[in-house]
Amino acid sequence: MTKEEHRFAERLEGVQDELKWLYMELYDDEQAYEYFCSMLHRMYEARKPALKKQDETRQADPGWFRRRDILGMQMYPGCYARTLKGVSRHLDYLQESGVNYLHLMPLLQSPHQHSDGGYAVADFRTVDPELGTMEDLERLAGQCRRRNILLCLDFVMNHTSDEHEWAQRARAGEKEYQNRYFFYDNWDIPLLYEKTVPEVFPQTAPGNFSLCTEAGKVVMTTFHPYQWDLNYHNPTVFNDMTENLLFLCNQGVDVIRLDAVPYIWKMLGTNCRNLPQVHTLVRMMHLACDLVCPGTLLLGEVVMEPSKVVPYFGTTEKPECQMLYNVTTMASTWHTVATRDVRLLRHQLQSVFQLPGQYLFLNYLRCHDDIGWGLDYDFLRQFGMEEISHKQFLNDYFTGAFSGSLSRGELYNNDPKLHDARMCGTTASLCGVEGAEQNGDAAAWDLAMRLDETLHAFLLSQSGIPIIYSGDEIGQLNDWSYRDDPDKAEDSRFLHRGSFRWEDAKKRGDPATRQGRLYAKLRQLETLRAEHPAFSAEADCWLLEPQNDHILAIGRYYRGEKLLALYNFDPEEQTALLCDPEAFRDLLSGEACSAQSVTLPGYGFKWLHVAYEK
Repeated sequence: MTKEEHRFAERLEGVQDELKWLYMELYDDEQAYEYFCSMLHRMYEARKPALKKQDETRQADPGWFRRRDILGMQMYPGCYARTLKGVSRHLDYLQESGVNYLHLMPLLQSPHQHSDGGYAVADFRTVDPELGTMEDLERLAGQCRRRNILLCLDFVMNHTSDEHEWAQRARAGEKEYQNRYFFYDNWDIPLLYEKTVPEVFPQTAPGNFSLCTEAGKVVMTTFHPYQWDLNYHNPTVFNDMTENLLFLCNQGVDVIRLDAVPYIWKMLGTNCRNLPQVHTLVRMMHLACDLVCPGTLLLGEVVMEPSKVVPYFGTTEKPECQMLYNVTTMASTWHTVATRDVRLLRHQLQSVFQLPGQYLFLNYLRCHDDIGWGLDYDFLRQFGMEEISHKQFLNDYFTGAFSGSLSRGELYNNDPKLHDARMCGTTASLCGVEGAEQNGDAAAWDLAMRLDETLHAFLLSQSGIPIIYSGDEIGQLNDWSYRDDPDKAEDSRFLHRGSFRWEDAKKRGDPATRQGRLYAKLRQLETLRAEHPAFSAEADCWLLEPQNDHILAIGRYYRGEKLLALYNFDPEEQTALLCDPEAFRDLLSGEACSAQSVTLPGYGFKWLHVAYEK
């Protein structure tokens, strides 16, 4: 037995009891399990020496991904630089911007007409030819590794495109491949599912099933008719999809984002969300990575309230995902922008601060997707905010329909029956920068820019990894040209997925411009965050009472440093009464200051810092 084989055998021995128990509990198929283990060994053998060496280094430092200097950026590679080779050529810009975590949006082969932004994968082993090749991806991953930039890719695990080979063979009538999906001879069982399973897109893609005319059968399509749900009751599906995941890891990918993970197990009579078997599948995928590529992280996309999100971390002894999105704070932040009232945000952060310190969230202001208003309406109701009317107010505010609002967002998936819709737009446009520039209002522009800066400051003072969407660092505005593209016009999310404007990026050195002012401010804040232990994920966090519902006040302490972070969500000047007798220093100005009565300009913020002698 070679040294490599011995290492794999040791790893397998360490997890074999749990892995086999989980697998057999779910599938009770010894032959399928034996194939699964042989596949894991084969993928381990295929992993290149440089990646195995990196695995060993990371295993020796279990907290390697919890550093406070990690700054993420999310982008579509085609929008950013047309191709993967183009992304490689622009890595200098990312490093200049402080980015060391790069999330490339779906880049695998997908049909252009029905791709859902790349989330309808036709081939998990092939890059979209317009973006490049798998060799280009592996080369980019190597360049990122040498620059200490983590590379994150999406893994669309709930479904495939209806043009995937499995779907094509199922459509042609091959029973083996129909068993990889949910095929039914008639509508009897699908209609039973429809009684309990919510619709994801009731306006644009109603229902959870579609007729496959070629096969003369009905197939489950939770998201869109061209996205066929995979049947994880079939062990072949789990085996092959796990192999696809490991294949991407072996190209040098550091973080795998498990897309739509709560949906992957279906059971009649349930809502087909967050079922216990989902956690069994994710835990087995985690163990598979521990065996083949232990330096790789799993990021769960669980866009739900905290009570349903947190279980995807697993436990200390049996972890599932190392990282999850903090979607509730994101949505609550935009609610606070519209209402100028921090009480919901305080309530939500109180829940986050009570979670164990080992939980690591990815924090963001916006992403490639829309902003949904899944807020805590039971809490809001005590302030007279009812769900339907409040959602209508939020949508009016962020589309600029509300009096005095300069926000320039657009509705997504509007449901006139339920008076429900979600919101699209870039951060700058939602903050009112676009509207102020349209009106030529310099004072309003300054306020909107200050709000944009304050939101990013709040993002950077949250525990976890901050993710900035490409273009937000230079205040990129909405791309309304999507309406002229027939392949995009029906999906308003393309409003904030526009191509990166390199001509605008050239202005980042000019502080008189939107691009230069915001870029410089973010770089200052990001540098301060990396320098000071108080921003660490392990910091103790608490809420302060500023005696003012327009101001969010957060305290952080770690290793002899205390930080008070104050944010004014009102356009008028506001004062926080904190009564803290210590002598602080304003981190941005460097000036000494007190924290007893702190005045904040409209949409302004302050980071007050004190370091204790050790």
